[in-house]
Amino acid sequence: MSGPLRLDSRDPAFARDFAMLVDARREADEDVSRDVAAIVAAVKRDGDVALADYTRRFDRHDLDATGWQVPPAERRAALAGIDRDLRAALELAADRIRTYHAAQTPADSDTVDAAGVRLGARWRAVDAAGLYVPGGRAAYPSSVLMNAIPAKVAGAGRLTMTTPTPGGEINPLVLAAAEIAGVDEVWRIGGAQAIAALAYGTGRIRTVDVVVGPGNAWVAEAKRQLYGVVGIDMVAGPSEIVVVADGDNDPAWIAADLLSQAEHDPTSQSILLTDDAAFADAVAGAVQAQLATLATATTATASWQANGAIIVLASLDEAPALTDRLAPEHLELAVADPEALFARVRHAGSVFLGRHTPEAVGDYVAGPNHVLPTGRRARFASGLSVLDFMKRTSFLSCDEAAIARIGPAAVALARAEGLPAHGRSVALRLGTQA
Repeated sequence: MSGPLRLDSRDPAFARDFAMLVDARREADEDVSRDVAAIVAAVKRDGDVALADYTRRFDRHDLDATGWQVPPAERRAALAGIDRDLRAALELAADRIRTYHAAQTPADSDTVDAAGVRLGARWRAVDAAGLYVPGGRAAYPSSVLMNAIPAKVAGAGRLTMTTPTPGGEINPLVLAAAEIAGVDEVWRIGGAQAIAALAYGTGRIRTVDVVVGPGNAWVAEAKRQLYGVVGIDMVAGPSEIVVVADGDNDPAWIAADLLSQAEHDPTSQSILLTDDAAFADAVAGAVQAQLATLATATTATASWQANGAIIVLASLDEAPALTDRLAPEHLELAVADPEALFARVRHAGSVFLGRHTPEAVGDYVAGPNHVLPTGRRARFASGLSVLDFMKRTSFLSCDEAAIARIGPAAVALARAEGLPAHGRSVALRLGTQA
């Protein structure tokens, strides 16, 4: 049995081997670009006819028979019918997510500078947002909350949710979460065709301004191809976690943390960095022990064997530089003084500080968003926020005195760039010739 990868920072080949780990590609192997382009073109051309055809082929049901939309009464019934404790958990999560994201709402600005020019910016929400909810390996009501609530906090006017419903069935927890989050429409449409429908609109489904939410390789590729027609949150890849842990941790805790991502998908990645070789061995043993009883063992084992890694360091002081190169989606700092390491971390989607802060708590009830950049994109991207559902409009105002102060410089630059009409539009207001 191969894997997980074992590295030691004192090994002469460590730099080379770690670079290979950083550069390893874990995206799906399928060349889906051509298929997605064909699906997108069909939906743009044929609208609802294409959606019905793809749903029959991929989800094995007739939308005219099962219903294109999930009616509000069915969503309310789903919420009323779930276990009381589970409903309380969803509502607790929703409250915490709503509170955290409300603090992200940006303020408008309006000032007058030293030249007398009025300058500012005004923030407004998009008119409509689309939310994609997967319906494949598992149902994720937590993702419904994480994607829908920031849109509502931002003030998006309409929130349309699409989700594949194999055989016409939909998980009631997903419907319950949609009801709690305030989703306006739920459509039984999945795959790349759903993203195309949200982008272009069909006879039944209205266009949206931004599409968010996780999905498989086809969904991710559709978002990539349609960016510009609509806004997107990100093109997400396989889940990943890096755990930095000292030898004072319980190996079983850290093993569970690593497996919490491995169980998502065979292409997920879990990496342990520690300065204690004996602890590394203990964690490896604990992973094997837990896999023996894990309901998701097939997926988690494939992930751990193919993409997992255990890295022994000479010192935990080495960890921040290494984690920055990985730029992981999730970074746990399970050490005695996490703040000291955290101060040196530059690139991570979300950081979990201390031994009692497992990544999994962030997936559900902590408050910060669990939709995070993967595949080293944390070097330049951030997790989902209210800003993904808002846009900023700048404004400025010059009176006669203000244009007199700054206008000559604009005329000079327009002349230097060979754009005479630009210069003339300013010079005429100055009473001069451009």
